[in-house]
Amino acid sequence: MEFRDYYEILGVSKTASADEIKKSYRKLARKYHPDVSKEKDAEKHMQEVNEAYAVLYDTEKRAAYDNLGSHQPGEDFRPPPGWDAGYEYSGGGRGAQSADFSDFFASMFGGGGGGRARGAQGAGFAMRGEDRHARIVIDLADVYEGTTRPITLRASRLNETGHVVTDDVVLNVKIPKGVKEGQNIRLAGKGSPGSGGAAAGDLFLEVQFRADPRYRVQELDVYESVPVTPWEAALGAAIEVQTPSGKVKVTIPPDSQSGRKLRLKGRGIPAATPGDLYLELHIALPPADTEKARQFYETMAREMAFNPRQTTGA
Repeated sequence: MEFRDYYEILGVSKTASADEIKKSYRKLARKYHPDVSKEKDAEKHMQEVNEAYAVLYDTEKRAAYDNLGSHQPGEDFRPPPGWDAGYEYSGGGRGAQSADFSDFFASMFGGGGGGRARGAQGAGFAMRGEDRHARIVIDLADVYEGTTRPITLRASRLNETGHVVTDDVVLNVKIPKGVKEGQNIRLAGKGSPGSGGAAAGDLFLEVQFRADPRYRVQELDVYESVPVTPWEAALGAAIEVQTPSGKVKVTIPPDSQSGRKLRLKGRGIPAATPGDLYLELHIALPPADTEKARQFYETMAREMAFNPRQTTGA
């Protein structure tokens, strides 16, 4: 069946108040009522107007309709999973019966005019709120101990005058120890509100690690770039390195080259079997920005028979 844009049919915005919806309905009813209208297809237009008004003027039906998300007029539509198809329209729209309305309306609220809502405890139309999805950016260090991070979300609701307003909502999110990048943290009941007393949807936060040139993560393993001096690499040294889980002391073997990896077992992402931390050595050259420094480099050039571009072979 085709999706119907009730806001377009009534000629109102999605933030229109109940009074604005009623005013537009009365204007269109005067234009299309079959008893007085000379417009072509007046009866068809009047049915569309009645249907749109029956949904948008009712707060619960309007909220349910808005929960369908973004669709285009004429687009093929199927009710989403969890939709309560047991609802039956109970009147409205200047005496129009639900039998006069479209298949789209029937798929949302049922048919057979004059019925009452069937569903949760027979108390009226009820539909669970939609799930919401967002991202939360954390530091890699947060993964090692777990933490709590505040996030701000924008949530829409109808105020007491029937206007749609947007509020900023702050949530304190618990980041579990060992969470992986791309993993979803579920916050039950923090999604879109339900209709007719039904439960709200859930909020799913996709975890993203904050970009840091020092680290890269592969599954549970962490790779950290560690700069060392030429003499530390050549002679060997004991150095202190700041890692995501704190400072550690490591020993650099003599004759180390750039790209050498030092494995620290179990210091990767925490898990039942934790990953490893690999320290990747990168030799950092001191600048020749003083006369003394230039003299050191000149001495090395004269006295060290070293050519890094020389290849070995048979």
